[in-house]
Amino acid sequence: MKHGSLFLLAGGVLCATLAIGAGNESIGAEKKVLNQLQMEKFAKVSTIVVDKCMACHTRDYDLPFYAKIPGIKEIIEKDYTDGLRAMDLNLELVDVNKNKPVGESTLAKMEWVVLNDTMPPAKFTAVHWGSKLTGEDKETILNWVKETRAGHYATGLAAPEFANEPLQPLPDALPVDAKKVALGEKLYNDKRLSEDNTVACATCHSFEKAGTDERRFSEGVRQQVGDINAPTVFNAVFNVKQFWDGRAADLQEQAGGPPLNPIEMASKSWDEITAKLAQDPELTKEFTAVYPSGWTGDNITNAIAEYERTLITPNSKFDKWLKGDKKALTANEAEGYQKFKQYRCSSCHVGQSVGGQSFEYMDLKKDYFADRGNPLGSDKGLEGFTKNPADLHKFKVPNLRNIELTAPYMHDGTVETLDEAVRIMGIYLSGLEVPPSDRDQIVAFLRTLTGDFNGKPLTGKVAKK
Repeated sequence: MKHGSLFLLAGGVLCATLAIGAGNESIGAEKKVLNQLQMEKFAKVSTIVVDKCMACHTRDYDLPFYAKIPGIKEIIEKDYTDGLRAMDLNLELVDVNKNKPVGESTLAKMEWVVLNDTMPPAKFTAVHWGSKLTGEDKETILNWVKETRAGHYATGLAAPEFANEPLQPLPDALPVDAKKVALGEKLYNDKRLSEDNTVACATCHSFEKAGTDERRFSEGVRQQVGDINAPTVFNAVFNVKQFWDGRAADLQEQAGGPPLNPIEMASKSWDEITAKLAQDPELTKEFTAVYPSGWTGDNITNAIAEYERTLITPNSKFDKWLKGDKKALTANEAEGYQKFKQYRCSSCHVGQSVGGQSFEYMDLKKDYFADRGNPLGSDKGLEGFTKNPADLHKFKVPNLRNIELTAPYMHDGTVETLDEAVRIMGIYLSGLEVPPSDRDQIVAFLRTLTGDFNGKPLTGKVAKK
């Protein structure tokens, strides 16, 4: 299927799905009307996207005849590849067809290019007359972005003037089962989940170290070391998926990984783990009172996941500012946030957790891996899980909450300072050189993302400049 038909068909399939659902009494009338209104607005945006975006941002698109002319062919193929890597609209349509809203990162990307008038690029509009976005096109897209955010991602916590920001305040807490949380906390700190009873979840995700271990690579049983940096466990509940390569769909699936990983906790099976835990009569009594089916891997990971839902760090300076406290940020910090948006950081680091909502190429604008050298097995990123060559070097965007306390940075743990992290992201992800003065302001903003845990400031080693 070629040209814009993929995009239009996707919208049509969703409309049909919603229409069929109209006969389902479990779907409220208000929701049906809302979905129809959303699709009508989406249809207007899709018309603009088909005409002016699809050529470089979707697979299976018919390239023009002159795309085969030597010299022109290479330029067009590069633009096409770069466009797909920056945003593959087909992927968003797949999610839409699963009745999911368009992702926060996609909304932020579309908003940024419209506000900064960078798409379609000048060299494209120069030979495709009429492809430049009109004032009406821009207004349509920006209104759609705003309404989609309000309908799906608004927390209700931001002051009205900040309700449409790509970043939003964290809630104080999420609904949880208190009894499961209590069990999960004990299991999170229980070294019996490891083969030799030396490693617990808390070993690599210590609360004294902002949910990390402050190491480049974590050390598992028998002093084994992996090749990827352990991200913080705080605010992981807001991630669209877990692990750098997204191989875990949620917190429960993630909790089931390390205990059976041969270089982390190295238990042979859940039977081995449950046999040890079952020898603890007091804990077993408490556990079976909540989980009548007793000790199983599913029950253990369910409890740990429920506990991890409580690991939220609200009330940062930035949260207070978003909620309307104008004095919460200094002028320099507030300007740092504006620079954060200016340099496209907020196109990927979005939402409540300031990240964790999309997968992006670490070498989008420049070859990070060639420049760094020393290849790692973990450099495959998403491809290591999906086995799709198109996913090579694609990683889940880390959340930036408490970022000043979670060094070292990047999936490879090679960066020790916030300044260097901002510099690298500018070059390899945004394609922009961020001068030192602007980096200073962005770093000042990043330090305002440190929040509270259980009513006290989160602790950890503060990163250098």
